[in-house]
Amino acid sequence: MSDEDLRAEIEQLRRENDALKKTSAKGLSMKVSEKGALSIYGLGRFPVTLYKEQWTKLLAMAEEIKTFIQANDSQLKAKD
Repeated sequence: MSDEDLRAEIEQLRRENDALKKTSAKGLSMKVSEKGALSIYGLGRFPVTLYKEQWTKLLAMAEEIKTFIQANDSQLKAKD
């Protein structure tokens, strides 16, 4: 490859990288996994993947989780 080709490829990769960064900055996204579970992307490095029944149980506990977080706020760390 010529220097010009390499520069063009680097510039294209930079544009693609910037586009990916903007996509992840949008927030959370959802996807059905290959095994039929619900995956939530954007919380960390890896998706959080649970089956339908697990999400239902977790969502039913939403108020309990919020109360627990408030009660244990001094012990819990926040990720920036």
